[in-house]
Amino acid sequence: MSTEHARNLEVYQDNQEKVQKEERHVVKKKVGVQRRWVTRGEKMLYSLFGAVLISSMLYITSYGASVDSLNRDIQSLETKVEEQSVYNKNLSYKVKELSQPERIIANAKKHGLKIQNTEVKQASELVE
Repeated sequence: MSTEHARNLEVYQDNQEKVQKEERHVVKKKVGVQRRWVTRGEKMLYSLFGAVLISSMLYITSYGASVDSLNRDIQSLETKVEEQSVYNKNLSYKVKELSQPERIIANAKKHGLKIQNTEVKQASELVE
């Protein structure tokens, strides 16, 4: 029995060595698999961050363009208001010039109107 027991022990040890070699081989395959430098989750985070960054840059650019457009419109309206106020001042001076009593009397005499002892008053004085 002891020789049989020794043979069984040798067979058992041989089987154990084969199993260990197979396990080592399997372990080598697992270690041999390439590890990725960037995981899928990190890729998704980077992609999300990039999309947010690009969209925010586009929004800031479009907002700046709209503000610039509004500023140009405001400047053009200011120049139009200034031109209109100058035109209104010119018209008010022209009204004062044309409403002088001496001019009205001279124009009336030129067209044949005879004025007898009356006083010519400005229309603005009559309204008051």
